Amino acid sequence: MDNPPNVVNGVRRGFLPKSRVAVSLLFLMNGFVVGSWAPKIPDFAERLQLTKFQLGLMILVFGLGSLTMMPIAGAQIAKHGSRVISRATAICVLPILLALTVASNVVTAAIALFLFGGFIGAMDVAMNANAVAVEKSMRRAIMSSCHAFWSLGGLIGSGLGGFVIAKFGVLGHAGLATLLALIFLAGAWAIILSDPPHPDEKKEKTRLPIDPLPWLLGLMALFSMVPEGAVLDWGALYLRQELSASVALSGFGFAAFSLTMAIMRFAGDLVRDRLGAVKTLRVCTLFAIVGMLAAAFAPSAEIAIMGFAFCGIGISNMVPIAFSAAGNVPGLKAGIGLSVVTTMGYSGMLVAPSVIGFVAEHVGFGVVFMALPVLLVVVLVFSRLARYADGISGSGH
Repeated sequence: MDNPPNVVNGVRRGFLPKSRVAVSLLFLMNGFVVGSWAPKIPDFAERLQLTKFQLGLMILVFGLGSLTMMPIAGAQIAKHGSRVISRATAICVLPILLALTVASNVVTAAIALFLFGGFIGAMDVAMNANAVAVEKSMRRAIMSSCHAFWSLGGLIGSGLGGFVIAKFGVLGHAGLATLLALIFLAGAWAIILSDPPHPDEKKEKTRLPIDPLPWLLGLMALFSMVPEGAVLDWGALYLRQELSASVALSGFGFAAFSLTMAIMRFAGDLVRDRLGAVKTLRVCTLFAIVGMLAAAFAPSAEIAIMGFAFCGIGISNMVPIAFSAAGNVPGLKAGIGLSVVTTMGYSGMLVAPSVIGFVAEHVGFGVVFMALPVLLVVVLVFSRLARYADGISGSGH
């Protein structure tokens, strides 16, 4: 019997499948928890009496947690399916903000940060795997909008964070943030798509590609992700320490960045269809350069926040384009290209915070934000490579 005219692939037109709502809520929750951490960083550093370099090393521990737990999550997803691992990691994420708030010394704080990075990273892998399963069930792309929900979560978390901390203190903030994260998870829990596990999936031996193309795309991802990490990890501290922002206002740096990033990610697919990947990447990179320079030379916190907002417009679709291009390199399996680009991109997020902290201790954050556009200029130089994101190996747009 044929589907009725308002039903396509078993999904009623005009209705959002529950599984899509669920995975969007998972992305929202993950982004919200990360966003809620951003305005807590200045207090965290002050309470533990950390220098900028020491704080950089602590944030490095967060990255190490992510890189440790992500492959473990990947193996568990193959064994149990993404639904089980999404639920398990989300539960593990819930108490971490409270743990970071009550950590009384460097050792307990480092353990909490390692677990924070680990569970956030593991949940990241699981919810992305679930989004792929939902895409397959719907037979349409939803990944860009899922990442937009992550940015939206980051916006809510960082936007509310500074205000709530100023009003109720760091412990009150951690309690409220944990409650909201629990509500997001509760909304998703029963309707997360159940995908079958793949325990017998044989892993092919993957050799590192000799072709320089994926490595160059990896460099583009790396140089796009370092500025994003800089705004997340150091934006609030820069606004507080060098531009005399209030506790409430300092949270708006990453919030403004997340707002414009979310908007542009919701619009990303449409913009790329209209302009092509190369032109989209070039326009985005120019926005990011202008935004970062505006933040670096800002005479006030308000101007710096506007700079971060401009930067969010730019950074929003730079990494997705690099990932798309890696998955479409001719003559190379998508998984190999993507693994090179993903690893290089996240390695930058891992190493950059401590380097930035060390440099900022000697010259200040303003100089650091002034230097970051140099990385973006390199992305601009290699922007022609983005043509592979359009799924073509010939001339780009």
